[in-house]
Amino acid sequence: MLDAVVVGAGPNGLTAAVELARRGFSVAVFEAQGTVGGGARTEELTLPGFRHDPCSAAHPLAINSPAFRALPLERYGLEWLHAELPMAHPFPDGSAAVLARSVGETAASFGPRDAGAYRRLVEPFLPRWDALVRDFMSLPLTALPRDPVTLARFGLVGMPPSTLLMRRFRDEPARTLFAGLVAHVMAPLDGFATSAIGLVFALAAHARGWPVARGGSQAISDALAAYLRDLGGSVHTDYEVKRLDDLPPARAYVFDTSPTALARIAGFGSHYADYRYGPGAFKIDYALDGPVPWTAKEARVAGTVQIGADRAEIATALRAASREGRAPDKPFLITVQPSVVDPTRAPAGKHVFWAYGHVPHGWTGDLTDAIERQLERFAPGFRDRVLARATAGPPQLAARNANYVGGDIASGAVSGLQVLLRPKLTLFPYHTPHPAVFICSSATPPGPGVHGMSGHNAAKAVWKRLRQT
Repeated sequence: MLDAVVVGAGPNGLTAAVELARRGFSVAVFEAQGTVGGGARTEELTLPGFRHDPCSAAHPLAINSPAFRALPLERYGLEWLHAELPMAHPFPDGSAAVLARSVGETAASFGPRDAGAYRRLVEPFLPRWDALVRDFMSLPLTALPRDPVTLARFGLVGMPPSTLLMRRFRDEPARTLFAGLVAHVMAPLDGFATSAIGLVFALAAHARGWPVARGGSQAISDALAAYLRDLGGSVHTDYEVKRLDDLPPARAYVFDTSPTALARIAGFGSHYADYRYGPGAFKIDYALDGPVPWTAKEARVAGTVQIGADRAEIATALRAASREGRAPDKPFLITVQPSVVDPTRAPAGKHVFWAYGHVPHGWTGDLTDAIERQLERFAPGFRDRVLARATAGPPQLAARNANYVGGDIASGAVSGLQVLLRPKLTLFPYHTPHPAVFICSSATPPGPGVHGMSGHNAAKAVWKRLRQT
C-alpha cells in the first residue's frame, strides 16, 4: 500500500508529492493529460518551432515561492530568465509606467507627484519580504508568523479595497499600473483585500523580478516531476480518475483538482456547493514575424505588458466580465512576450506572444477582434506581424485543464471572503469530509498562481495524519 496518492500533476500536486517523498513517504501521482504541468505547460500551439505557454508564462510568484526556493529545481533544468523590465504599462500617447526591479526607477515612471508615495508604500516591506511572503503563504493555524509585526502592518494596508489604496496617488500612471496589478486575479478593483493583491505583485517584482522559465513554463513542472522520481515517487499520465476506486490503495489521497471535481470523484455530494467560480479568460497565443511594435519603448524590453488606457477603462472591463455578464468592448489585457529574453521559444527572428482578456464565466463568444483592436492602439501594425494564432475561450481552457471551470484560470473567484477562506469557510482548508482525502489545488490558500504553496501546505496536513496512523 502506498502512503499517498496525488491526483493531478500541476505545480501544486507535484509539490505536494515532492514534499511527502522528501520525508520518506511512498507517493504516486496520477494525471489525466498526456504530460505533467497543469497550468505550467509548454506546447507548439501554432507553427512548428513556436513554443507557447497555454496558461501561465511569467512567474513572479514562482521565483518568490518559499516552497520552490527550498527545492533543488535548478539541478533539474529550471533556469529563470529576466527581461530588462519585469513589466510595463503603456499609455495611448506612447509613454509608459513601469514595474522595474528598482523601486526608484518604478517610482520615477509615475512622475514627481507620486514617486514619494510609491516609495513610502513599498519600501517598508522590502527588507522583510522573505519572512512576509512565507507568513502570508503559509498553512493557516499551524505556522506561527515569523514576523507578526510586519504581517500585521501589511494587513492594515492590504485588506482594504485597492480603490482606497490608489487614493495615495495623485496622477493616472501610478493608479493605472496598480489597477492592472489587481486585475491579474480577475478581481473587481473595489473588492476586499485587493490592495494586498496589487502590493504582492509589486513587491515580488522588486524582490526577485517577473521572470520566464527558459524553454517555457513546462520547465517548472518537468523539474518537479524529475525531482520526485529521484526521490522514489512515480508519475502516471493519461490516467483519468472518475472515482476513488480508480486509484490504488493508499493511506492518503491528495487532489490537485477543483472542489467540484473532488466532490464528484469522492462522493462528497453538495459539500462544495457554495464554492464560487469567477470570470473566464479568453486567451490568444501568437506566432509573430517579429517583435510586437509597441509605441512605448519601455514595452519593447518588458517581459509582461499590461494593456488598459487608464484606471477607469480597466475597472469597466472587469465590471463587465465579473458583474454584468458581458464581454468588454475594450478588454483589459495581460500580455507576455517570452522571446524578448528567451530565443529558444521561436525560430530565429520570430517571436511568440501571449495575451488574454477577461470574459464572463462560461462565455462562448470570440474576443479576438476586441483583443487585437486593443493591441493596435498601443502597437500599431501588430496584425501585420501575425503568422498564426491559437485562440482559447472558456470552453477550450476548461477542456485543456479541468480545474479551469467555466474558463476561470484562478480556479475560483478571488473576491469576498473567498480571497482568504477557500474552498470553505474553515480553518482547515486542505481537509475534506473524509479523513484520508485532502485537496491541494489553487482552490485552497494561498490561492491562484504558479507557486506550489497550496501543495506545500496541504502536504503538511497529510504528513501529520500519516504520522498519526
